[in-house]
Amino acid sequence: MSNGLSATKKKLIAGAVLVVALGLGGALWWQSTQAAALPDGISMSNGRIEAERIEVATKLSGRISEILIAEGDWVAAGQVVARLEVTEVQAQMRQAQATVVQAQQQKLQAEALLRQRQSELTTAQAEFTRIEQLATKDFATQSSLDSHHTVLATAEAAVAAADAGISLADATIAAAQAAVERIQSLIDDSSLMAPRAGRVQYVLAHAGEVVAAGSSVVTLTDLSDMYMAVFLPSRDAGRMAIGAEARIVLDAIPDYVIPATVTFVASSAQFTPRSVETEQERDQLMFRVKLTIAPELLANYQERARAGVPGVGYVRVLDSAVWPDDLTVRLPQ
Repeated sequence: MSNGLSATKKKLIAGAVLVVALGLGGALWWQSTQAAALPDGISMSNGRIEAERIEVATKLSGRISEILIAEGDWVAAGQVVARLEVTEVQAQMRQAQATVVQAQQQKLQAEALLRQRQSELTTAQAEFTRIEQLATKDFATQSSLDSHHTVLATAEAAVAAADAGISLADATIAAAQAAVERIQSLIDDSSLMAPRAGRVQYVLAHAGEVVAAGSSVVTLTDLSDMYMAVFLPSRDAGRMAIGAEARIVLDAIPDYVIPATVTFVASSAQFTPRSVETEQERDQLMFRVKLTIAPELLANYQERARAGVPGVGYVRVLDSAVWPDDLTVRLPQ
């Protein structure tokens, strides 16, 4: 009985391996057939649609008070997607604002004191001038003149001190206002906003959870920055320039041909064989190429755009090459 089961298992495994081998062989045959049918100067490779992901993370640690979006939602740039609790920070803000008011009142007091000291100085100057004139006519004693001179010097010093008090009050106000601005920035940072428009891919935290600084709360997919990464042999990558025309045909919608542009070519080979001697082996050197779809085109198909969809990318590696009829741009209406 056990031998029969073992034989059955072996047959199943062998059948599975055969199916996989046939599938891979069929894929390779189809790709080689497609490549052979292409005119010279146009290269092709399998790929997958990719989109830039944006991690919306917290700058502060704290408890999440609310999540304002759900997975699959479309969010605009600058839209608030989540908020942290700010009760403690708001208390700090009220304290800082009270400090500003206190500093402003201190400045008003310093200004009033300066006016008082300036008035005293004016009186002291007038009195000294009068005594000085009397002393020149021997109607006032030298000791009286010296006494009024001392009073004048004291009044001048009082004015200088009062004026310094205003400068100190200004510095205190500036420091208090800086504290308010710092706390306001903490309050602003408690609202997590989408840096760019996109679709919510994942919601990684929920209301009531405590998160550390730098923790990702929401992951967005930027559907305005979508591309297909393909790998082309060195003979094609070497003839291709940035900005070359490309076409993308997706497995899910094979009747449509999407225009794209080459925006990146790797500076070094991704796959390098152990021995690079013959021309055939050199052709196995593959370079990563990025085929980017125009953002203005993606804007018209935001509801249909999906990352991860497999397909085939075609690149015109020679400017003289002519696109075949089956690769003429065709888009959904």
